[in-house]
Amino acid sequence: MPENWIDRFAGLAALAPDIRDTLISQSAIVSVPKGTRIFGPGQSPENLLLLLDGAVRVHQTSEQGREIVLYRVAAGESCVLTTACMLAHEDYSAEGHADTDVRAVAIPRKVFDDLVSRSIPFRNFVFAAYSQRITDLFHVIEEIAFQRLDIRLAQRLRVLAGAENEVRTTHQDLAVELGSAREVISRQLQEFQRRGWIAQSRGRIELLDPAAIAGLAEAA
Repeated sequence: MPENWIDRFAGLAALAPDIRDTLISQSAIVSVPKGTRIFGPGQSPENLLLLLDGAVRVHQTSEQGREIVLYRVAAGESCVLTTACMLAHEDYSAEGHADTDVRAVAIPRKVFDDLVSRSIPFRNFVFAAYSQRITDLFHVIEEIAFQRLDIRLAQRLRVLAGAENEVRTTHQDLAVELGSAREVISRQLQEFQRRGWIAQSRGRIELLDPAAIAGLAEAA
């Protein structure tokens, strides 16, 4: 018997029994290893993925090779870019990679199109997720366009460090997360180090003065 995964997605609770049966019987549970490129520019989406476990990073690369993380899809969520491409019958314009091992429900395009047209609760589920993610993307744009990089970097270090006051990452990864260039991030980290706020080694940043980092992070 197919796995009953529908109750893991709150927005699908109102589906009629026949719609639930269609989703469960005509969808497949797929597993994707960490690091896998799930989709990319020029590809056409064949399935809408609803994540059961793991995380997917959606990012875009400019012609100059500069990357920026647009958003992440976590367990219990769907990929809004896939939704948009399926609704518009367009190819992907960004890439999706598995940040961890991923397990997801794959809803075929034919089933997706059918249920969007005939099930109001399913359509509401799709567009609720879509509208929330669009809001998140506007927030990303606002941060990149209007917020100082040193503040955004301090905020990111604070989130990544947690209670251990240590970050395991590279300058390039921070640049991708913040939509900046590696050289710019390196210069800003050197300034933090000059002030005595952090210590750096290969792939590791230690917060020596977490209070100073927190103070800058909250200066927005």
